[in-house]
Amino acid sequence: MIIDDDPDVHSATMFALQGLKIQGRSLHFLHAYSTAEARQVLLHSEKIAVILLDVVMDDDNAGLQLVGYIRNTLESKDVRIILRTGQAGYAPEMDAIRDYDINDYKNKTELTQAKLFTTVTSAIRSYEQICAISASRRGLELIIKASAELMGMQDLRTFSETIISYVTDLVDVDGECFVCTPHPIQEEIAQANEIITGLRVVAGSLKYSSWLEKPLVLVSDKATQTIVQKALFERRNIFEQSATALYFSNIGGASLAMYLDFGLLNEAVDRHLLDMFCSNVSVCLDNVVLTSRMHNLAFFDPLTGLANRLQLLQSLHDTLHSPKKEDSALALIDIDHFAETNDALGHQFGDFLLCSVGKRLRNHFGDNCQIARIGNDIFAILGHEDLVSPNLLLSLFEKAFVADHQNVQLSATLGLIKFSEYELSGSEALKDANIALKRAKLHNRSGYAYFTRDMGVEIRERVRMMHALRAAFEGERLFVVYQPQIDMQSGKTVGAEALLRWRTEEGNFIPPDQFIPIAEYSGLIVNIGEWVLRSACFELMQLRESGFADFQIAVNVSQAQFSHPLFMQSLERAIRDSRIPPNCLELEITESMAMTDPEMLVNTLQQIKRMGVRISIDDFGTGFSSLSQLQKLNVDKLKIDRAFVSEISSLDSEASIAKMIVQLSQSLNLAVIAEGVETQEQANALMAFGCQYAQGFLYAKPQTRSELRKWLKS
Repeated sequence: MIIDDDPDVHSATMFALQGLKIQGRSLHFLHAYSTAEARQVLLHSEKIAVILLDVVMDDDNAGLQLVGYIRNTLESKDVRIILRTGQAGYAPEMDAIRDYDINDYKNKTELTQAKLFTTVTSAIRSYEQICAISASRRGLELIIKASAELMGMQDLRTFSETIISYVTDLVDVDGECFVCTPHPIQEEIAQANEIITGLRVVAGSLKYSSWLEKPLVLVSDKATQTIVQKALFERRNIFEQSATALYFSNIGGASLAMYLDFGLLNEAVDRHLLDMFCSNVSVCLDNVVLTSRMHNLAFFDPLTGLANRLQLLQSLHDTLHSPKKEDSALALIDIDHFAETNDALGHQFGDFLLCSVGKRLRNHFGDNCQIARIGNDIFAILGHEDLVSPNLLLSLFEKAFVADHQNVQLSATLGLIKFSEYELSGSEALKDANIALKRAKLHNRSGYAYFTRDMGVEIRERVRMMHALRAAFEGERLFVVYQPQIDMQSGKTVGAEALLRWRTEEGNFIPPDQFIPIAEYSGLIVNIGEWVLRSACFELMQLRESGFADFQIAVNVSQAQFSHPLFMQSLERAIRDSRIPPNCLELEITESMAMTDPEMLVNTLQQIKRMGVRISIDDFGTGFSSLSQLQKLNVDKLKIDRAFVSEISSLDSEASIAKMIVQLSQSLNLAVIAEGVETQEQANALMAFGCQYAQGFLYAKPQTRSELRKWLKS
């Protein structure tokens, strides 16, 4: 094709190339004298091998703009474009070759007849090679696509119809074909009743559609039967001048053969691709049922049919490594209080509810987003950030869900992450979205939170501290201090509370309110708590031997430690090994523990009480437990939280919560102790309320073992 606004260029080019044959074929010319005319010709012409294109036509950049139109708009990648110019200054050669997808650049003055012959011949040969490579690439892509699709099929007829579709695309030849399989078929023949064992047609193109489910011997001629039987007998593809038979092995103990009513004997590329295609299809046939089952188990949630965690991770990886990353987001959806619903209404009802949630998400998002169920009651949505919107997602929970013919109103909490500036992997993205979800559940239940870098820093600091705490425990850098407990009326020391402290290798102290939650989160609190309990018991034994016979020790017990199946054994062992009277040991439990599992707590406390160990409730008034629960627990003492003690003043002492707790303990016949007493004013008010015991800086700070002994002796 010659594109130039100068008619003389067209004439000169055709004159120079007249009579030229390449590989025995003559040239055919198309002409355009403007970019507009060129666009029309290109739009309606196929398989143009070479374009001789002038740079300067309608304007200085007309030719270069046309290159963009050919390559990008028409997506014509194979055609060879040779840029010609008589005014090289308008499009410098190096800039044009660098910035535009052209194949050669020539000045019109240098294009002698010989050079034009050479340039065009080279371009056409290049075009034919590229076409051959493109055909092979297209064929390979088609084979890969076919293999992926066929691997997931289970129905033989659908499988065979799909083979026909791909084979006709692969060879790109107009013709008809059918697929048959050797299979015993019971068929009544008009002349005689007998069973025919032979080939049955299972799929066919339009010409053979009437042959479906019929014996091949009854509907085809002898030549057709012969080539098909030969392919099955010799277990290979048969290529003849006027017909082709393809062989696919093993499906349920039989084989498939495909008949094509055209020959491919002289098409080397097609034959090679067909051999490869048949090999892949045979593998699909061998593995279709097993692989589809394994695929479903590996990548899909069996309850809802949605993608599972593994499939989501793959999708996250693909998204983070594609241009879609810039405007994609991930949301984790946690159904609020689902465990309680499950326990109350049963697991089967819970499954119905999860399916209902999954169905609503699928109906709303369709194929626009990746939807997955990655946990018991946690769903994930991956897609464009405009779709993965917290307000939109939360609005889906405004309408009740139908489960087992019942309407159930649900709410959800979301954790989200945007990928526009995200640099980590798919697994890290999922972990960070989960961090945002936990933050939302902690601070914004039934709302949402987006992941921020600060959250990542916080969680990494928590992990760092967890490892440091483990190392400190193993390296014996944790130690126990004791804060004396005082009878405020007499001034006598009646005991002490054992408190855990952590001093780093650098000599710095880590506050307990920072590392105790880490110990509970990591599970270290069980081992640390047992060590604190034993340390306190042995310290009590030594104090009693030093003459403090009435001294008592109070030890805090965490919920994880208290509910551990071996807790009672460790408690009995600590008392036995230290030889202390059990009634001198007091275990402090928090009020919130009483709310979590009251039945378990009551049973365990009964065992502890039978041993003679005393029980107190720490931080009383902060857990909002009911009085009925408090009576069932059969405890010995209530401890007033320091927050209520600090509120005591001469102005409002009559209406303080501390006073109410003291009155409650008196009505229940329980001892009461106040912690955090720092001023004499607080002590006087507490004594006026009727509180007998206290601990705090007014009397003594927490002390080491040696400091406690000196303090007691003084």
